Amino acid sequence: MVLRTFFLYALVEIAVLAALTWSLGLGWTLLILLATSVVGVALAGSQVKRQILKLQQARTNPQGAVADGMLVALGTVLVFIPGLVSTAVGALMLLPPTRSMVRPLAGTLLTRGIARRVTVVNLTAPGYPGRGDYIDGEVVDQDGYVSGPVHDANIVRRY
Repeated sequence: MVLRTFFLYALVEIAVLAALTWSLGLGWTLLILLATSVVGVALAGSQVKRQILKLQQARTNPQGAVADGMLVALGTVLVFIPGLVSTAVGALMLLPPTRSMVRPLAGTLLTRGIARRVTVVNLTAPGYPGRGDYIDGEVVDQDGYVSGPVHDANIVRRY
């Protein structure tokens, strides 16, 4: 799966570079690549600083701040991955207006990914054997004395 995704990424990046070189020429293509990289790195740096400050001050809505932080991190990684398409997508994820539009889509994709990988365990389902019954009590010797050390939580440990 990872190898297939990498090959798809490489194919898209090469196709975009080939189309851009064919239509504009090699010089303009290199200039566009350099410009998107510089703008992407500058945007990533400013947004990372801004997001860190926002996370430090977020006391009311931590979910939105954490989601934005994850999108800024992903956008920063995409900016540093070589290629025009990944840099452009990363820069779009770093811009606050587009980030607010991407947030619901990212939440949906994350939920689907987790649901695909994690099975649900319902410990209260009928027929689930569990770990047996829990009986609250003390462990006492035949003579009526507690046989192990008693801890603060009144738990007796037998050796």
